Amino acid sequence: MSKITIYHNPDCGTSRNTLEMIRNSGVEPTIIYYLDTPPLYDELVKLIADMRISVRAALRKNVEPYEKLGLAEDRFTDAQLINFMLQYPILINRPIVVTSLGTLLCRPSEAVLDILPDAQKGAFTKEDGEKVTNEKGQKLN
Repeated sequence: MSKITIYHNPDCGTSRNTLEMIRNSGVEPTIIYYLDTPPLYDELVKLIADMRISVRAALRKNVEPYEKLGLAEDRFTDAQLINFMLQYPILINRPIVVTSLGTLLCRPSEAVLDILPDAQKGAFTKEDGEKVTNEKGQKLN
């Protein structure tokens, strides 16, 4: 059985859809509710490096602390941005999924299909009604 970890926010539709696609592959992942248990500094640095994205790309922009802290301004170092994300975990863009095939910021949620070791076990439809896989578990788009 594959080991999969998801940094999850149950209030987020994208995160919920991603979690259900993992489960639809036959795996119950380790779920880290990162708002309650944010990663440590070094863990977050590693996640960002493993995703091969910039620290800014890992930063969620449409939440209250972003504007209040002036994070749109290009005056913060990566280390400062990471510290803001740890102080205000809502600033960490999600969901982040870690599998044996890689680490990925799964936006849109069906991006998770690219790093799941096991195929979908059947049809999957997102909460908004968009069909992602057919009854054979094959990706539709």
